[in-house]
Amino acid sequence: MGRRAVKKSASFVGVDSTKVASRGMPDKTVTDQKLSKKHDLTQPETSFVSKQVDPETAKYFSEIANVLESGEVDLEERSVICGNALEETRGKEVELATDHIISHTLQKLLEGCDVDHLCRFFQRCVKNFARIVTDRCGSHVAETALKSLAIHLQDEDFQYLIKETLNLICQAIVAKPVDVMCNCYGSHVLRSLLCLCKGVPLHSEFHAAKSSTILVQRLNLKKDIGAANDLPNIHRGFPDLLKLLVSEMLKCGVTDIAILQVDPYSSLVLQTALKLLAGQDQELLSVIPVILGCTKENTEEGNFIDINEVQNIRDLLKENAFSHLMEIILEVAPVTLYDEIFVKFFRNSLFEIACHQSANFVVQALISHAGCQSQMEAIWEELGPKFKDLLEIGRPGVIASLIAASQRLHSHEHKCSKALVAAICSANEPPKYVVPRILFLESYFCCKDKSNWSWTSKSKMHVMGTLILQLVFKYSSEYIQPYITSITSMESAHVLETAKDASGARVLEAFLSSTVLDKHKYKLVSKLKGHFGELCMHPSGSFTIEKCFSASNIPLREAIVCDLLAIQKELSKTKQGPVLMRNLDLYGYSKQPDQWRSRQESKLSVYKEFLATFSAQGGDSSKKKKKRRSFLADNLNKATQQSNLKKMRQEIHKSLASFTAQ
Repeated sequence: MGRRAVKKSASFVGVDSTKVASRGMPDKTVTDQKLSKKHDLTQPETSFVSKQVDPETAKYFSEIANVLESGEVDLEERSVICGNALEETRGKEVELATDHIISHTLQKLLEGCDVDHLCRFFQRCVKNFARIVTDRCGSHVAETALKSLAIHLQDEDFQYLIKETLNLICQAIVAKPVDVMCNCYGSHVLRSLLCLCKGVPLHSEFHAAKSSTILVQRLNLKKDIGAANDLPNIHRGFPDLLKLLVSEMLKCGVTDIAILQVDPYSSLVLQTALKLLAGQDQELLSVIPVILGCTKENTEEGNFIDINEVQNIRDLLKENAFSHLMEIILEVAPVTLYDEIFVKFFRNSLFEIACHQSANFVVQALISHAGCQSQMEAIWEELGPKFKDLLEIGRPGVIASLIAASQRLHSHEHKCSKALVAAICSANEPPKYVVPRILFLESYFCCKDKSNWSWTSKSKMHVMGTLILQLVFKYSSEYIQPYITSITSMESAHVLETAKDASGARVLEAFLSSTVLDKHKYKLVSKLKGHFGELCMHPSGSFTIEKCFSASNIPLREAIVCDLLAIQKELSKTKQGPVLMRNLDLYGYSKQPDQWRSRQESKLSVYKEFLATFSAQGGDSSKKKKKRRSFLADNLNKATQQSNLKKMRQEIHKSLASFTAQ
């Protein structure tokens, strides 16, 4: 779930839960079989030798560089100089673009010239474009030229000229797509070209996997986060060119699909293409089966997946590059294709696949994109009884994805909660151990004598363990009684240590924001009395203190403010201090404590009245809760409704502030 994109096929680095650990070498047998089917593309970037630039030309471009760097040239004159200099590259584009010194000058020329000279330069490079983009220096030149084209695309007068130029570049790419896709430099340029055709920024997140963004999306940790394909378009793009480029790349490389599937650089290209095609079901239904090695000739009518490829794909899931690719396939696949992939590739093999160090991330993606309760039921049947096994082999991400999916689909929530407790504690152990063991998940499961395991003081808490607890506290309170008992039974010193840990603090905040009864929240907050001053000096401590303050009654709020007043001078010098002091109204309390208490009572009264009216917590029947939850689930899927709810919350906070400001 938190893997990094690899840059060399010799070492794959990934993150499962809290630690960076090797995901292992690719399955050598599978890889060798794939690569031996066709030809070896291990070093396509060295397949040609660039000519040396003659001294006279080198001197000319050195002088041009000096002129541009002098700062004495105005914008209009600079454009003329850059255009004229680019004309001097005629017939020497490859040598100049791949020269490690002159290539830098060439980049400045491409940034400063007008669109006509830029397009003419591109058109002259078409014949040797693959050579240029697969070179270390040449790839930077090509990247700069594409960025310059993107800027000029904002002027509609140049749309046709640029489209014709891009069309020629696409033709040059598809002439030798495998060579470019499997090259570390060519792959990057090709991804920029795909983004340019789509109309999204070239420096967008399509270029590299954002593990934090993926994690947030999969675990529903932030409701208003957009999908990866929701980036604002910088121009209308050329959707026809995008579709043509993707289809032709796969058509020309169909015989080499075995290479494209396991190569890390081609995997990145295909991931980018799939993300850019997200939502275009017809295109995806055409492209994805080809990537999976399925052809129409060998596929049964009405299906997309060749049954003969099932075992091959299961083996490929163990490949680092392909597992990344499969995650994106599951993310963007139309519903009908997702269903077929689920049944043919994963059904009755989920646990086996989830055990693998690379393939388990694909299982996480599969669970995260499950679309109905029947799929959740099928997933639960295979993984529900295996929670303890998954934790023992270090696959907590699979469990986190399952818990998040149960919340999203409102299915198997209580079962997930009980299964996690059973995996952590034996039947005869009290529930007080549940939260500490999940906070230090790795430490607990690495302990040989688990019955004598104790709190690992001053150790960093397990990131995935804390994420699991954050998800658990989103459940209805009736499902999480063991967790409530456990967290409120923690010693004061342990609560303080949890609050000081960046990940642990999020667990406390999740508990204080949950539907748990107020008396349990008061019990937890009271364990921090006398330590709020110490806690607020931590960078993230102010957020925890504000959550404690919001969840507290008047006496506890007063205790928090008194703790902070004792270090008011030091607190005011910190980055977070002034904001915290203003939000808690420290100045008002220090001057007029009685009026401060009156304002706090008014705020609590209004807030409780609001909760009683709009929340499912105020003594509603079970039917009403389910009805309201169903209504919210249906409407929260709409972006407009999300925006309206956010505005409503802001208006409520403003109203509360104005109502109580006396």
